[in-house]
Amino acid sequence: MELVKIGMSGTMESSDINIVIGPSDAGVIEIDLQSSVEKQFGKQIRKVIEDTLKKHNINSAMVKAVDKGAIDYVIKARTETALFRAADRTDFIWEE
Repeated sequence: MELVKIGMSGTMESSDINIVIGPSDAGVIEIDLQSSVEKQFGKQIRKVIEDTLKKHNINSAMVKAVDKGAIDYVIKARTETALFRAADRTDFIWEE
């Protein structure tokens, strides 16, 4: 999958996360995370985002995440939605 533009998903509401993903030439996944629970869960939030991107063969991207206490399933769903929007794709398979 190739990132062709900036994709965004999520809100700033409690228990949600706002994710913005864009293309990058850095060759790594750069994650800028802001979270009130970063000290406790920052490492796990970054891992969920990075694992989700790597599952879709993304190895270079710029990610900005503003977390408001989202659980892993929400983080994964928001990351995949932003990713598909950034790749300008609509062929998501919902049954995986």
